[in-house]
Amino acid sequence: MKVIEGIYLLLGSNLGDRSHNLHLAREHIEQQVGSIVRHSSIYETEAWGVLDQPLFYNQVLQIETQLGHEALLNSLLSIEKKIGKIKVGKWRERLIDIDLLYYGNRIVRTSTLTLPHPEIQNRRFTLAPLVELIPNELHPVLFQPHQKLLEITRDALEVWRVKRA
Repeated sequence: MKVIEGIYLLLGSNLGDRSHNLHLAREHIEQQVGSIVRHSSIYETEAWGVLDQPLFYNQVLQIETQLGHEALLNSLLSIEKKIGKIKVGKWRERLIDIDLLYYGNRIVRTSTLTLPHPEIQNRRFTLAPLVELIPNELHPVLFQPHQKLLEITRDALEVWRVKRA
C-alpha cells in the first residue's frame, strides 16, 4: 500500500435537485479548476451533525489541477457561491458543499485549510465513496487504508449507493 496520490474532493447537496446540483458543481470544476480524472457513484446519506434535515447526495471526485492548495480552496468556495451556497449554519442544509479532502500527500495546517480533511475518518458519507475509488490507499496521517477506516468508524449513519459511477 502507498500513501495517497492525487487530489480528492467531496461534493454534497441536500436541497433542490440534488443530482443537478452535483452536476453543476462538476461542470464548474472542469471549467475553472481542472479535469475530473474519475468519480465515485452518487450516494444518498443521512445528514451528519444535525439530523433534522433532508438526506444528502454525496460524491467523491479525483481531479487534476495546476492550482496550489490555497488557490484551489478559493476556487471551490467561489464555485459554491455561484451555485448558491448560503451559510445557514454548521452542518446544515445546502444546495452544494465542496470539501477538499486530499491534495496529494500534503499535510497542511493553516488558519483557512487543514489537509487531509480532519473529519474523513469520522464520516461514513465520505469514506464509502472513497473506498469505491481508493480502498487500499493510505490516509497520509493515520496510515490506515480507507477500507479499514470505513470498517472502524464510529459513524453509524446510513449511506446508500443510488447511482453507479
